[in-house]
Amino acid sequence: MENLVIESRAALPVSRRETEYVERKGLGHPDSICDAVMESISVALCRAYVERTGGVLHHNIDKGLLVAGQTSPKFGGGTIDAPMRLIVGDRATSVFDGRKIPVEDIVQSTVEQWFRQHLRFVDPKRHLVVQNELRPGSGELTGIFQRRACGGEVDGAAALLLANDTSTAVGFAPLTETEHLVLAAEHLLNSKQFKQAFPETGEDVKVMAARRARRLELTVAMAFLDRPLFDEDAYFHRKRAVVQELQQFLTTKLHELDEVDVQLNMLDQPGRGESGAYLTVLGTSAECGDGGQVGRGNRASGLISCCRPMTMEAVAGKNPVSHVGKVYNLLARQMAERIWDSVEGVQQVYVWLCSQIGRPIDQPWLTTVEVALADDAVIDDMRQPIDDILHDELANVETLIRQLIRGELRVI
Repeated sequence: MENLVIESRAALPVSRRETEYVERKGLGHPDSICDAVMESISVALCRAYVERTGGVLHHNIDKGLLVAGQTSPKFGGGTIDAPMRLIVGDRATSVFDGRKIPVEDIVQSTVEQWFRQHLRFVDPKRHLVVQNELRPGSGELTGIFQRRACGGEVDGAAALLLANDTSTAVGFAPLTETEHLVLAAEHLLNSKQFKQAFPETGEDVKVMAARRARRLELTVAMAFLDRPLFDEDAYFHRKRAVVQELQQFLTTKLHELDEVDVQLNMLDQPGRGESGAYLTVLGTSAECGDGGQVGRGNRASGLISCCRPMTMEAVAGKNPVSHVGKVYNLLARQMAERIWDSVEGVQQVYVWLCSQIGRPIDQPWLTTVEVALADDAVIDDMRQPIDDILHDELANVETLIRQLIRGELRVI
């Protein structure tokens, strides 16, 4: 493969280091809301563009801001004093070949559908104001889409576009046990079964893990709903039950680690009433306490793994056919997982893909694969298998693009 560097990594794999730090922002966290909603808008626009024009047109919905509202939580039920405001930005094509595409209607309906589907107590008609600031893109960038059909079919095959940015993406494998546990913790807390058992818990969850040697500590922030809780005693009783449930769940998943300790809502202070408990009216801090922004949350791995290399690119909301900030981050992760899974002697692998604006997206400007080797492994034995995997993944990148167009891949 052209412009490929394969080298060994002398540093210890993350799982063997003395310390490790991993974070995940859950479904109802303001930053995660922004990412998920903007991605949903991108998918909805892709669907509309393909239906009306046969291909995906220029758009990037990766600039968004959730402005916190104002509420007054109270045991037994508080009030909503001012709505949240979601500002939707960047660029989207609204006219093609003289025909108008109803971008504003698509944005509004997609936002409302997402909030109804994922946040049980948020009524987007009453609790949210949507401010659509999408504008047409620049001539040079929209021209990329005009030169070749975009995400549609050309002679029966998807047409690949030119990269619309110069940026670097990175993927890694495998996940450490800490990373797996952080994902598992948030998925449990926001699962349908958990919400049925603990209906007073909201969707705004943040999990921070700090591992030292074989001991893992988790600090979890999770919004509680005020209406089902009639007093302070009820809040702290249910809080203890949540900690016990999560602690037991994670303990059953320990393999290499010896123990896990869970702590929840560390600002709580008994005796202070509502001001000493993490209470919300709607189940998210965005109702009052905290705003959100695209790109401040989870990386393409679904985590914020502080001991890993990562990109500052916001994956969510970028167009899926030419924006390498999206395609390359997911492709690099896929490449890394496949290398680790199929090349013998690889303990850990990182894949960097660097794009150059104007190059075809299946031809990275520079690619680096960095592997941590098992004791008896030789890197020269891995060069050809790794090269073959990368070549195959790039040759089939249109499969990844089609999945992104249809919204079939998790991006946060």
